[in-house]
Amino acid sequence: MIQVAIVDDQPLFTDGLGRIVGAQQDMEVVGVAHDGESGVRMCEELRPDVILMDINMPVMDGVTATGKIRQILPDVKVLILTVNADDMNVFQGIKAGATGYLLKDCTPEDLSRAIETVYAGDTIMSPEVARKMLLAFEEVDEEPEAPDLSSRELDVLRAIARGKGNKQVATELNISDKTVRNHVSNIYKKLHIYDRTQAVLYALREGLIETDDIEDR
Repeated sequence: MIQVAIVDDQPLFTDGLGRIVGAQQDMEVVGVAHDGESGVRMCEELRPDVILMDINMPVMDGVTATGKIRQILPDVKVLILTVNADDMNVFQGIKAGATGYLLKDCTPEDLSRAIETVYAGDTIMSPEVARKMLLAFEEVDEEPEAPDLSSRELDVLRAIARGKGNKQVATELNISDKTVRNHVSNIYKKLHIYDRTQAVLYALREGLIETDDIEDR
């Protein structure tokens, strides 16, 4: 059962999200908060699997709340709620540790699929947001030392950076799911990263993929 928390200051919207999530057989809403500060406290207590996070809220905005929650719960998945995928706040939210974003006018099917996607360890990012993240990397003066990835690890990195899930990577490379998971774990350790969003950004920065290769979900 995927445990979902909702952080949004609009009660009607949170009620709607709650009904959609609650209608899924493999999901449940474990908590709702109406500002970022309350959301941080709630998530620290309840430790949900996935958080649906609004950006513009009183007391504490969603970007700040996302950063604080990811410091406390590094494995939690945060989906930024937005009315515009090109909003600069989406970029800031992902930079703060969000796994992706979700449009507020999405369908119930899109909502459940997005939750399942990030829960499975995949990321949701548009090419435009990826470009903004890449520009942020280019503003850093010092380039990190390139890690020594094996050819197979590079194949896996390219695949997951293009939006492939573990099963898809396994099929594409003709290896087992377990082998893919082992490669992903080794990649994270060598690159000193903790999720697929950062893997996408690394692959972009190193020229392993182009922004047009990123799969919109």
